[in-house]
Amino acid sequence: MTVSWTPHRFTGGILALDTANTVVLRNDPEKTFDRFADPAEIARFAEAASGFRGTELGGRRLEAGSPDRIAPVVLSIRETTDRLFRGAVSKGALAAGDLAPFLKACANGLDQSPAEIGAPGRPFGDPATPIAFEAALAVSALSLLRDDTVSRLRICPNCSWLFVDRSRNSSRLWCDMAVCGNRQKASRHYRRRRTAAHEVKNA
Repeated sequence: MTVSWTPHRFTGGILALDTANTVVLRNDPEKTFDRFADPAEIARFAEAASGFRGTELGGRRLEAGSPDRIAPVVLSIRETTDRLFRGAVSKGALAAGDLAPFLKACANGLDQSPAEIGAPGRPFGDPATPIAFEAALAVSALSLLRDDTVSRLRICPNCSWLFVDRSRNSSRLWCDMAVCGNRQKASRHYRRRRTAAHEVKNA
């Protein structure tokens, strides 16, 4: 099924986390599903991310090659990124055992890329030319290793997505207040009403 790549799908705050979040409800084995189950969605995601992550990318557009060719690299970066940084949120530190495969996956994403990256103010290189999605994904994922970013990583208690909390006092709870925040508030309201109705019935 074709995915609608709406703004809500890009609430991770950075390309690498938006990509990690293409697996929905990782915390619920019975309901979890992968939006990249159809590899063709990788290219559609990259196209949408070029707009939604334009600031991070410095205006450089993402270019996705053959889905069957890039899917193994993209999925490897996605899964090792999620494992490493989800663990960092839970444990308060990066696990060395998870760091090695993460770095290897990122290296594979950058391998054979002709892009020149890392210039001051232009970490993704020349905005005038496209960059391969897997290379940009690797650059984004590696940028998460900064101490100031790791300390601001959060897991949404509603959908289990990873996101960067850039609020002034680091108190953001939901990946998206308009979606997950409202769902949780509605759920709490429903439970309170049921409890109150039950108490009245048994009074």
